Amino acid sequence: MSDDMVQFLRTRLDEEQREAETALKRTTTTRRMIQGQWVEDTVQPPEWRRSAWPPARVLAEVDAKRKRLKQIEDAINAGHDSYDLAATLLPLELLPYADHPDYRDEWRP
Repeated sequence: MSDDMVQFLRTRLDEEQREAETALKRTTTTRRMIQGQWVEDTVQPPEWRRSAWPPARVLAEVDAKRKRLKQIEDAINAGHDSYDLAATLLPLELLPYADHPDYRDEWRP
């Protein structure tokens, strides 16, 4: 089961990374005059303007999650004392995606 969970999480991270990279490519910086001074303004694509995190933050989160996933996967594969902790942490990493149609109820901690 952990192989399915790892693949599920990798797929979600790939999706988030693609979306954030696309948004960064579409981000522009403009200059405008406000009260006699030039001010630079970063303009996010419309779909990211209401996002809680800017695309760069999403990419940082994806990178951190990939590193945690690697540590968890190594511990599970090694089958040593840290297996129990890793097996407990993996379902927690998936929780933010519980509303995704591919998420399985048996993965819920």
